Amino acid sequence: MGINEIKLGTDESGKGDYFGYLVVAGVIVDKNKELLLKALRVRDSKLLSEKQIFFLSAKIKKLCKYNIVKISPEKYNELYDKMKNLNKLLAWAHARVIENLLEIHQVDIVISDQFGDKKFLEHALMKKGKKVKLIQKPRAESEMAVAAASILARAEFLLTLRKLSKQFFSSPDYLSKGADVENKAREIVNKFGIQILDKIAKRHFRITKKILKS
Repeated sequence: MGINEIKLGTDESGKGDYFGYLVVAGVIVDKNKELLLKALRVRDSKLLSEKQIFFLSAKIKKLCKYNIVKISPEKYNELYDKMKNLNKLLAWAHARVIENLLEIHQVDIVISDQFGDKKFLEHALMKKGKKVKLIQKPRAESEMAVAAASILARAEFLLTLRKLSKQFFSSPDYLSKGADVENKAREIVNKFGIQILDKIAKRHFRITKKILKS
């Protein structure tokens, strides 16, 4: 590879969150963009405050080509019922982001945080994605492209969580991250009925079964 290798990194947010969307983001960087992102102290979104995430997300969007796929809880539940496997669903979403970016830009390498068997993502990729070198590895956020993608995905997840909160509960913080999720879910079901979980939550999580049993 040349010295100015062009990388496409992908990462997701919302995978482990009962409430809210699943969001996958992809970011393209070259050596120059990597240096600029490093100067901004871009790193894994899990190491950042919400304020830092939103600040850096805006900077990354100005500097880099990116793509974001947002899957609402309603769509997520529909896809999960079809696929019956979270890793297949994740692979589908990562593959959409990769293909969308490869439509607009040629890259040398695609790097993704590894989830499950590597074959999930390899099989989900389409024509363009199958031609590019793909690396999947644990803790891929050590790569600048993946760290930037993790920030975009987290920022979008937080925004969509606020949107759902406003839409269904007239308060942007109702489903906020700090809440006791199980008790919050019970409170919501008692007030609005079990069907509302289709629109705000990932129903296959164990929390749903706990609520139904109680």
